Amino acid sequence: MTDTTLPVPGPDSGATTVDALRTLVTAQFGALQADLERLVRIPSVSAAAFDQAHVAASADAVAELLRDTGLPDVRILRSARPDGSDGAPAVVARRPAPAGAPTVLLYAHHDVQPPGDAATWQTDPFEPVQVGERLFGRGAADDKAGLVAHVGALRALATLADATGEELPVGVTVFVEGEEESGSPSFHQFLTDHRDLLAADVIVVADSTNWQVGVPALTTSLRGLVDGVVEVAALGHAVHSGMFGGPVLDANTLLARLVATLHDDAGNVAVPGLVVGAEPEVDYEEAAFRADSSVLDGVRLAGEGSIAGRLWTKPALSVIGIDATSIAHASNTIAPRAAAKLSLRIPPGQDPAAAEDALRAHLEANAPFGATVTWRPGEQGKAFHAAADTAAMRAARAAFTAAWGTDPVDIGVGGSIPFIADLLEVFPDAAILVTGVEDPDSRAHGANESVHLGELRNVVLAEALLLRQVAGLSGDPV
Repeated sequence: MTDTTLPVPGPDSGATTVDALRTLVTAQFGALQADLERLVRIPSVSAAAFDQAHVAASADAVAELLRDTGLPDVRILRSARPDGSDGAPAVVARRPAPAGAPTVLLYAHHDVQPPGDAATWQTDPFEPVQVGERLFGRGAADDKAGLVAHVGALRALATLADATGEELPVGVTVFVEGEEESGSPSFHQFLTDHRDLLAADVIVVADSTNWQVGVPALTTSLRGLVDGVVEVAALGHAVHSGMFGGPVLDANTLLARLVATLHDDAGNVAVPGLVVGAEPEVDYEEAAFRADSSVLDGVRLAGEGSIAGRLWTKPALSVIGIDATSIAHASNTIAPRAAAKLSLRIPPGQDPAAAEDALRAHLEANAPFGATVTWRPGEQGKAFHAAADTAAMRAARAAFTAAWGTDPVDIGVGGSIPFIADLLEVFPDAAILVTGVEDPDSRAHGANESVHLGELRNVVLAEALLLRQVAGLSGDPV
């Protein structure tokens, strides 16, 4: 394994590699932040209801940044979605590895979530604003910060190579997806179409979070995902609530009664057949969780066991949308139908298809008052669990410790990155490292999303060091 304290060859050989790269990252950070701000100003929402010209403009901007790092081969590519339409533009930039050297694939995505209700933002979501050490804006953290972390690390390494004449002895491929926030519908086809272009020994997925500001983390597990829509029907059509109310319940009430069966009185998911994993080795303090998640005073937390376990190794089931008559359009009628979109997060060890079968069976078995219950399946994604003691993990830990000055924490994440299963399917021998720039206050997907700029600097340095570490693994299994 490469020693990150080896002196840098050349006139300044008294400086260590860590010192030299830290100095370079600091000196180049102002320009990198400006690049991030330019990307945030592009409203690259990949959801179909938004103008996809912005996603194309974002891909062009990403390609320009990657050309600026000195990577000789930069392409904007698309693959077909399952429905036959073109996927969103992805950017692939690469420098092939020298003979016998490993290749590292650096992943990020340039598309973003919709901004949501503008009234909930304290700033314009697509106009980056710095307040203290945080930069606010949609995509400032998820995941344009991950993208510029790759750019910053490659720039620092290129500058170091210019100063020392020592090129990084590792191949680098940067893959920046354009539709991750829309479920990555063309991802698997893209991997298949460009397998040779993307093949790597180590894959770094920069789309996760750190433990807290000042404490880095490596994500060793992610929950999987099952979602879909459940509809409850009681009548063939709406009827007068005075003339017919009493013997028949409205569909909204019936839906509420059905949804109430999904959890027990303690708030645990009450769907039989779902997997529950072991308790994690580290826990999430309740006070910190309440502050990070903005739980209101007096609200009791749901579920049993450790908070980390409830987040990482147990299922979670949420109602994320309801179709029902709005208050503004309400009339004295009994609603015949109502529907809810359910999001089920599943821990490692749970098969998504089996989880969906269990959820459907529970809903159908608990149909209130004999109402017709219909399940319409949506997205499925596999959970992820990484081996903690591999050469690649050890290299990552050494790089993170050197960058932050403190050891990283191995964490699970309650969210899902379903495309990791596709990466493992197409590249089964690759080591996957899941890292990120976010922290618990980044509010990804929500209003007032932000990135902590000090953490971003540390991530850039850590990734530059990691690339040097991986170069030293050419004779070892990853």
